[in-house]
Amino acid sequence: MSNNTMVSRVENDRVLVLERVFNAPRDLVFKMFKEPEHLKRWWGPRGWELPVCTVDFQPGGVWHYCMKCVDKDQGQFYGMESWGKGVYKEIVEPETIIYTDYFSDAEGNTNDTMPSTEITMEFIDMGGKTKLVSRAEYVSAEALKTVMDMGMMQGITETWDRLEDILTEVK
Repeated sequence: MSNNTMVSRVENDRVLVLERVFNAPRDLVFKMFKEPEHLKRWWGPRGWELPVCTVDFQPGGVWHYCMKCVDKDQGQFYGMESWGKGVYKEIVEPETIIYTDYFSDAEGNTNDTMPSTEITMEFIDMGGKTKLVSRAEYVSAEALKTVMDMGMMQGITETWDRLEDILTEVK
């Protein structure tokens, strides 16, 4: 796998697996997912920012955030807000983060009309580089298709590109 290339595959019709190698040590890559001041700098597709990002990084803790489109060139999306909420299930620093990801509102109430996702992120030490493996398990193939149809692959690709940019800057 070459640098900056994300590999994706679907397993069992409802698990989206994403893999990418980042040119940064594992501890640093893990830290980018742990601290709100780092997440605010890269989470979300290009042209979006996180005006709200609170993190209680422990099992049972909640990550609540708002992605807002600030790029006028994105037309109908400009000014749009998308709220999300993650509830951490298991954290093994700096190896694994397991959480349930929900669409939510500004108060943190989950949107039950949208599919939630069980996400397992694995950070694999590759001697100065880090292989990040994300497994997103949906309740059904239809739920996975719903988020794919919303442009999720482009969004996560741009998000991980932004993470690479920040890692290059800070290491």
